[in-house]
Amino acid sequence: MATRQPHTGAPHRLHSLLEWRALAEIALLPLTWPLLAQAPRGDGHPVLLLPGFLANEGSLFALKFYLGGRGYDVQTWGLGRNLGFQRRHAQALEQKIRHLHHQTGRPVSLVGWSLGGVFALYGALQAPECVRQLITLGSPVTVDREGHQSPALVKALYRMVAHPLGPSAHLMQPRVKPLREHQLPPLPVSCLWSASDGVVPPQEATIQGDPARCENIRVAGSHTGLGFNPMVLCIVADRLAQPEGRWQPFNPAGISGAMYRLMTQAARPI
Repeated sequence: MATRQPHTGAPHRLHSLLEWRALAEIALLPLTWPLLAQAPRGDGHPVLLLPGFLANEGSLFALKFYLGGRGYDVQTWGLGRNLGFQRRHAQALEQKIRHLHHQTGRPVSLVGWSLGGVFALYGALQAPECVRQLITLGSPVTVDREGHQSPALVKALYRMVAHPLGPSAHLMQPRVKPLREHQLPPLPVSCLWSASDGVVPPQEATIQGDPARCENIRVAGSHTGLGFNPMVLCIVADRLAQPEGRWQPFNPAGISGAMYRLMTQAARPI
């Protein structure tokens, strides 16, 4: 499961135009709830959810409700709408991670969707002793020096809302040198990516690292629907249920494994 997708360049234009597929993924979620309820239960450790660009905590309601039902102490970042990678938010996130760790006495698992995954990676790099594992959902965690390969509309929105230099502006900040150099924290990292993501291309949503603690897991679906995608929720629950200190790479088995392989094979890139 820890292989990189060879496709490079911007997302396929058709995938970008069909991002409304997220509505179908949302509609499918209630129908798959009985299957999702069979996922392993958690051990009660804290899980911190981070929203994507232009999204707020409300966008995380499905993840929060589901993971809370699996027995985790789920919280959201508490910083309102994600308006780009801002230093004050990055510092506040680091403080929240340290506070949760101190308050609960347990390391925190971070789950970040899209740009939220970049924040989560930053937090894990700044406070690795406080983090149990990192899970990203379609997050641009590996950006080349040439900058993001996201669609022009996404770049334009980022310039208008967050920074005139675009989505790569934060890489110029001194404190984010580890992100610029593609460094990874010394803890388990799972990057979920979709070959049909219409916003973040596969080569930016995947990592290269020690397979003993780093993996790239392919899922089928849109970018804007990742937080509601039944396959994604199931995989996130599986990853979070890994025993602390005994993490193993994702290895779908049985009927659920057969369904996973069938769905990912059916979603081959155009």
